[in-house]
This record gives sequence, structure tokens and C-alpha cells, in this order.
Amino acid sequence: MHDPEKRIAKWQAKYNTERVKGTLDDMREDMAKNYAAAMTDMWMMEQKVKEVINLGGVSSIQCVAYLNYGRQLYKLNRQRLMAGETLVLAAEVLLQKWAARGCSPDVLAKIRSGVFSIPAPAH
Repeated sequence: MHDPEKRIAKWQAKYNTERVKGTLDDMREDMAKNYAAAMTDMWMMEQKVKEVINLGGVSSIQCVAYLNYGRQLYKLNRQRLMAGETLVLAAEVLLQKWAARGCSPDVLAKIRSGVFSIPAPAH
């Protein structure tokens, strides 16, 4: 184990704010483009979710819950950490979670399949 002074010196070198700022300044333009693209994509997804909940007759007070469900599905889908049956099962877990919180399972299923093209699990 290193003595504490060496660890402190390494930490101070690693977290030198001028170096971190320089790195972020170099990356900022690409980061801003990626963020703008992600926000546009998320906005389009939210508009589709709003269409489904409007057609489903969801009261306005519950819209936030359905949008949060959509955002969680978006995150699962976007991260691409899951695919196939694993994604289908993860989406089903989310559906059950939001149904337990008072959302309509039918509307949630329409969001899952209509907005995200994730099928229902095979039972």
C-alpha cells in the first residue's frame, strides 16, 4: 500500500482542474452535438408517447407517470445493453412496475409496442 502522501499527490495530479478543463474544452463541441441529437430524439419519443396516452384517454394528472415509463423504455432501448428476449423481459418488468403504480396496463403495452416496437413476452 502506498503511503498517504503519494496517494494524495496522485489524486491532486489526476484531478488538476486546468487539465480537466482543457480536456472538456476540447470535447465540448462534440458533446453539445451529441446532447442536442439525444434531446431531439427524446422529444420525438415523448410526442409519440403523448399521442398514445391521449388516444388511451389518460387523465392529465397521470401523464407524467406514462412519460416516465416511456423515458425508462427509451433508456433501455438507447443504451443497447439488452436485446431480444432480455429486452422484452426488462420491458415487461417496467410495465408491471408502472401498472402497480396505477397506470393502465393496456396503455403501457401500447406505448411499449407502438412507440418502441418491443413485443409482449411469450408466455
